[in-house]
Amino acid sequence: MSSEPPAQRSEFKAWRRFTTRWSDNDAYGHVNNMIFYQWFDSAVNGWLVEQGLLDIDNGDPIALVVQTRCSYFAPLAFPQDVDIGLRVANLGRSSVSYRIGVFEVGGGLAAAQGDFVHVVVDRATRRPVAFPENWRSALETIS
Repeated sequence: MSSEPPAQRSEFKAWRRFTTRWSDNDAYGHVNNMIFYQWFDSAVNGWLVEQGLLDIDNGDPIALVVQTRCSYFAPLAFPQDVDIGLRVANLGRSSVSYRIGVFEVGGGLAAAQGDFVHVVVDRATRRPVAFPENWRSALETIS
């Protein structure tokens, strides 16, 4: 268990719902820690795609993950739906830190929470570039 307090649902601005799968449970009968990172990745990139920012096949720039972290507070298990909350914690010139909360549907406190950092880079050179204005504007809406 983490020493940081669990986040409250009200701290997050964008939401996605995921359904746990039979294979998400581990030998201890709860969702395995690696699944939380899959949810993080899918929540962030799904939001970027929905906003028209991330074109996985042809877009430029692209966003690369450079850091992730997760703290756990309460178990989740199959069969269960979960809500993933997302907000921007810090927006720099070419990097963005997302704060992510994982909640039982209807739950007020996070069962898990973490940070996910993207750096935007040129597709060809993989070197950091400044956020295009449409990215920055969209990211500011969930800050």
